[in-house]
Amino acid sequence: MMNSFPKPIPLMEERSWQQLLSHTVDTPQALLECLDLPNSLLEGAETGSQLFPLKVPQPFIDKMEKGNPDDPLLKQVLPLAAEAATVPGFVSDPLNESESNPLDGLIHKYNGRVLLILSGACAVNCRYCFRREFPYSSNRLGSEQWDAILNYLKADHSIHEVIFSGGDPLATSDTRLQRMLSDLEAIPHLRRLRIHTRLPVVIPQRITTELASILGGTRFQTAMVLHANHPNEIDGLLGDAVNRLKQQGITVLNQAVLLKGINDDLNTLVALSESLFQYGILPYYLFTLDPVKGAAHFDLPDEAAIQLHQQLQAKLPGYLVPKLAREIPDRPSKTLLA
Repeated sequence: MMNSFPKPIPLMEERSWQQLLSHTVDTPQALLECLDLPNSLLEGAETGSQLFPLKVPQPFIDKMEKGNPDDPLLKQVLPLAAEAATVPGFVSDPLNESESNPLDGLIHKYNGRVLLILSGACAVNCRYCFRREFPYSSNRLGSEQWDAILNYLKADHSIHEVIFSGGDPLATSDTRLQRMLSDLEAIPHLRRLRIHTRLPVVIPQRITTELASILGGTRFQTAMVLHANHPNEIDGLLGDAVNRLKQQGITVLNQAVLLKGINDDLNTLVALSESLFQYGILPYYLFTLDPVKGAAHFDLPDEAAIQLHQQLQAKLPGYLVPKLAREIPDRPSKTLLA
């Protein structure tokens, strides 16, 4: 009998987005080894990862500086013992989404638009994620749930925009996305499609020519809202992905979260806006931290956020200044802070 050997994993540059997504680093020990970081970080990382699993794909790791425990991309994904602290006001459902979840997989908070949880999966687990304790298991979109959502949308003619979210909506297959878009196109009063995703930032290979064609091939006005917090996340691979989207007429925006110790200084925020625009992405929102349990160490006082935003306005033209906002439960829109 011939010996059976496991199939070798392709070189990173040869891997498809599916392979990159399925071979993420998911243990603190492996992440520290990838980046030549000391084992003194291991105990805290293991404590934090028990509360919220570590997950980070190789293309995002490749943007980090080896041997630097203060790398701003690493600090977004490395679990810490501080996540176990109980901090007043930091809760499991900081945006009170459970009160706006009338159907499995659907969140309806704001007039004229609904958000659909296409997938509970992400390519990366950001430690500040406001949905780190979201009940994805009870919001799965099977055929029965999808039919209920379509009926909900058909019955409410005030809804003009559908937002694909998650998890990450691009963690699902092209075939499923195409089928869902076809169903939504059959509802006449829907006009716009918005896709909120971090996947193209951490795995730019996800934006294939085929996906861009699918997203740009509907009758909808389509916008993709990326999530990059630091200029080191922006590179030519992402630029190529954005170019494929823009060739299909898709508007590309970015929203960032203001994070203590990562992007809470003027030079970083200026560089972020300029890097985004260099690759055709418009800064959209700069959010203050949602007070989710486990993320208090990222928090910055609103007063400091407002001061930073004022400095940003003095440095950049208006079209490069994102709106500074906080999402406050039960309000009819985002709350602008400046």
